[in-house]
Amino acid sequence: MNKETYYLGIDPGRSKTGLALVDRAGAIVALHIAMTQHIDQELRAFVATHKLGGIVMGDGTNSKSISDAVRRAFPGVPLALIGEAHSTEEARTLYWQVNPPQGWRRLVPLGMLVPPQPLDAYAAVVQVRRWLAQ
Repeated sequence: MNKETYYLGIDPGRSKTGLALVDRAGAIVALHIAMTQHIDQELRAFVATHKLGGIVMGDGTNSKSISDAVRRAFPGVPLALIGEAHSTEEARTLYWQVNPPQGWRRLVPLGMLVPPQPLDAYAAVVQVRRWLAQ
């Protein structure tokens, strides 16, 4: 088991939930899009070999039921709720920082590009980084 302490970021949603493991410096360790209906199992599998120092979750859509699942999965691990305002826009910017456009896409302004995958896990990273910056 890894001895480093990580933070679990959660961007709750109705059908899918973004999960991210982030280190104390805010660096991305792992990303995952979980199906909300299976959140209990997916939380445990995603964090299986990592020690959690805390959990940071957005306070938006479906946060109540997902926070209940989080508390069941990780009793005793501190859970912080944080505002989600503009997190999708920040997640889009973060996505392009991590995955810079290649080829002809480099010539298109980033605001006009649509990421080829859901941004929920990147929004979970944004939640943790906001909390770390407080």
